[in-house]
Amino acid sequence: MRTLFGKIDPLRLFALILLILPGLVLFLFGILWLWQSGNLLYWLMVMLICGGLGYGLQQWSLWRERKLLDEVVTEPNPDWPPSADVAWQQVKVLADETDPKDWPLEDGSWLLALGQRALETVSHCYHPNVEKPVLELTVPHALLIIEHASRDLRNDISDNIPFSDRLTIGDLIRIQRWKTKAERAFDVYRAGRVIINPLDALTSEIWRHLRESSFGLARSELHRWLLRAYIRKIGYYAIDLYSGRRPLETDETVSCTPESSADINQAEEITSLPDEPLRILVLGRTNAGKSSLINALFGKLAAKSQVTPDTTQALIPFSLLREGLTQALIFDSPGCDSVQFNQKKIQQAALNADLILWVCAVNRPDRQSERQSLDALRTFFSTHIDRRPPPLLVVASHIDQLRPLRSWQPPYDLINPLDDKARNIRTAVQTIAADLAVPIDQVIPVCLSEGNLYNVDDALWSTILHYQDEALKIRLYRCLDAKKQTENWERLRRQLINTGRFLWQLPDTLEKRADN
Repeated sequence: MRTLFGKIDPLRLFALILLILPGLVLFLFGILWLWQSGNLLYWLMVMLICGGLGYGLQQWSLWRERKLLDEVVTEPNPDWPPSADVAWQQVKVLADETDPKDWPLEDGSWLLALGQRALETVSHCYHPNVEKPVLELTVPHALLIIEHASRDLRNDISDNIPFSDRLTIGDLIRIQRWKTKAERAFDVYRAGRVIINPLDALTSEIWRHLRESSFGLARSELHRWLLRAYIRKIGYYAIDLYSGRRPLETDETVSCTPESSADINQAEEITSLPDEPLRILVLGRTNAGKSSLINALFGKLAAKSQVTPDTTQALIPFSLLREGLTQALIFDSPGCDSVQFNQKKIQQAALNADLILWVCAVNRPDRQSERQSLDALRTFFSTHIDRRPPPLLVVASHIDQLRPLRSWQPPYDLINPLDDKARNIRTAVQTIAADLAVPIDQVIPVCLSEGNLYNVDDALWSTILHYQDEALKIRLYRCLDAKKQTENWERLRRQLINTGRFLWQLPDTLEKRADN
């Protein structure tokens, strides 16, 4: 207390007393009048009611602001590959466990230190055997993460925190300094109130504690939200980068990959495309109707020669042009039970595909080989956790050959079947979904027989268009992976050229500096 009074200027203290003396005298006479008139108890009750309502409104406002802040929180990208799930869980744990007391906002070093910790958390998931995995990140990539995270966080702060666009960093520092000095002067005022009016001082101290706890909780929640949002933003873009979803050149153009360029030349009906086409791979057993399906999807063939059924010996690309569908290449393939079937080649084709159509004949119940091929494909994708597998649709063909054989009067209502044919089609769809372990809504029954084409232009096409957005995302990330493989060599070439030009001009530059 001596130290406190020693730091106070007596002249300023006397001036402060003169300023508050009229109000203090008025307050004391008011209390005296209330006591003499017998209204002091009523005044205290009104003060308690008003204080309780005010405190309740503060708590409700705090809950509402906390709910608004929770809605702004960064969520993971649903299109991330499976390898990103563990990294994001680690980022969430780091964000939730961050204590605002350990990261004061007035200390500007928290930005760098906390960002580094978030980067280390993500990089450790992708480089678990490296002692300092964050050092595996290049300087341009680190700057790119900070750039995007800072941009998003700036938008969140300016949109959700009042007056954030008015207060400067200097204002915050000055407010912190003034707060310390004001607290010292206020301690003197509180000590004086205890001496003059102990009852009023006790009541005021109770309400001051309630108000400070409420405002302190709001300030703490805002502080905690800011730290959590910063960590999640850094983690989000770090995962984006490590998973190959965000190259240094951030434009998301989908120019043709070398594989598609070669396939376009092989297709013969087109010579070039401005963008990367969708790649649709048709798989299934021999004589299941793969080639017939491609013919049916064309409606009008884009190839110079028709797709001949049941003679496929290799992957054959065709350009598919249909209204509502992005320019696509569709690939016919040998049957998964044929001698021409090359497991590794088909798996690589599936890895480069954006949509897979698996043709399964409903009149052939022996589907063990199909299930084995599909399981092998699923296992192959599970080993490539940096890539998300393309959507798989099963086309149930030959539904006209289900019993009764001579009954064929489409259309058929499979939800509420009215005859044996419709019931058998629905049972076949359910059986195929169970045998091949695919969701039933991804099994589309069709008839591909000449003259009896059914359910292709309506149900199958609507399902393909429904999954087109997901296929376009697969295409984008596939192109980004291909772009990432080539951009390092291209950037190295530019760096070497610029370095060579700099070294070539260095003697002339040094000579000019020496002359000056």
